[in-house]
Amino acid sequence: MTSLPAERGAKRLGLVIDLDTCVGCHACATNCKEWNTGGHSAPLTDVNAYQAEQRGVWFNRVHTFEAGQGADGRTVHFPKNCLHCEFPDCVTVCPTGASYKRAEDGIVLVDHDKCIGCKLCSWACAYGAREFDEDEGVMKKCTLCIDKIYNTRLPEADRVPACVATCPSRARHFGDLGDPHSAVSKLVAERGGFDLLPELGYQPTTKYLPPRPAARPLDNVGQRPRPANEDPAPAGFLRWMDRMLSR
Repeated sequence: MTSLPAERGAKRLGLVIDLDTCVGCHACATNCKEWNTGGHSAPLTDVNAYQAEQRGVWFNRVHTFEAGQGADGRTVHFPKNCLHCEFPDCVTVCPTGASYKRAEDGIVLVDHDKCIGCKLCSWACAYGAREFDEDEGVMKKCTLCIDKIYNTRLPEADRVPACVATCPSRARHFGDLGDPHSAVSKLVAERGGFDLLPELGYQPTTKYLPPRPAARPLDNVGQRPRPANEDPAPAGFLRWMDRMLSR
């Protein structure tokens, strides 16, 4: 079986995904597919792409759920890709060393030349982030666009994963989560970012930001009622401004 790095670097590259601002548009999945079809893991197989029973390799998938009841209900879009765990079972179950974790930045990758397509890694991954390419007979997965983020021929601002670059609602953020002073680490601390299934102990690098509390429903005159302990709005122009911004 494959071992994890004996020593790790300080850098831990990963994503922060904001469940409050994700609109479920699938732009992340589409741009990821387009970039990686010609990138490090190319090609990404599609079968029956324009017919019934389509299937293929997608590194990003967006799931949509209805949470809550009645006025407290809301639609939550949940993007999911490899979480680049600190202790990934998908690596340690690999019999050939094809699945491995990089010590220098924490990214989990697959060496397709070593992969025998046994699918042990996909069975071990609790997050369902492994994809089997049936044309090539190997496993594939999100690489954090490693061929893009380290491409020095690109402007520094463009060295982010394709899913981050294309998100229209800025729900996806990329950076070094091993640095407590990085923008992504500060965002996680400010918004109460959390691990997916923390009880399993995989310590995923990628974090999720929870949805903010839903806005109070409008009353019968089209205004949002204020809690009893909230200070009344200021008079005159400020009262009007407060009412407009509270819609």
